[in-house]
Amino acid sequence: MELIERVRLRTSYFVNIYLNFIVKRLLDVLVSSILLLTLSPLFLIIAYRLYKQEGRPIIFKEPRTGKDKRLFIMYTFRIKTPPRQLIQALPPYPAPDNWRYGVPDSFKFLRDESFYTETGLTLKKYKLHRLPCLFNVLKGDMSLVGPKPEHPEIADYFNRHQANRFKVRPGLTGYAQLNLPNTADYDDIIKADLHYISQQSLFFDLKILYQRLL
Repeated sequence: MELIERVRLRTSYFVNIYLNFIVKRLLDVLVSSILLLTLSPLFLIIAYRLYKQEGRPIIFKEPRTGKDKRLFIMYTFRIKTPPRQLIQALPPYPAPDNWRYGVPDSFKFLRDESFYTETGLTLKKYKLHRLPCLFNVLKGDMSLVGPKPEHPEIADYFNRHQANRFKVRPGLTGYAQLNLPNTADYDDIIKADLHYISQQSLFFDLKILYQRLL
């Protein structure tokens, strides 16, 4: 009887995970579709403003690492001058020896705001540059809630513990994004992301979305 009970509990656990995955995906598709339709006039206004003020390209396409370490192209409105958009505060090259054991806990991005365009500063202030990511959510590359999409150059150095972050789709927003500053060390980011993954549920996602709207 004890064995049967353990099998029942284990089966129930995996069924709950599967149902949560299905419901989460349905929510992503429904919400992203509604937002893309209702916000389409805003998309056109922003695109026209960028084209008139800063020229092309309007959409910035950037490779990111998603669920199960699969690469995808993330879409955002371009907010920096074209040459600068490609420059990131990524690992020093060649990487120091300590990067062999994973991304150092103290690593953080250096964010230089001197090359944001005039329109880009406004879009970044109100998080509007991320609106095209709704297409990624609709496609299934991303979710509404999840860890921040990771740069492949960083993901390549993740150790086994850090790579647990890739068990779920990256999100437009997430637990770490809400609770940590932009200057947070990677150790704190990984801890926050893994906490979200361990506590993941539809209720937790809705709570994070509600907090983001406040």
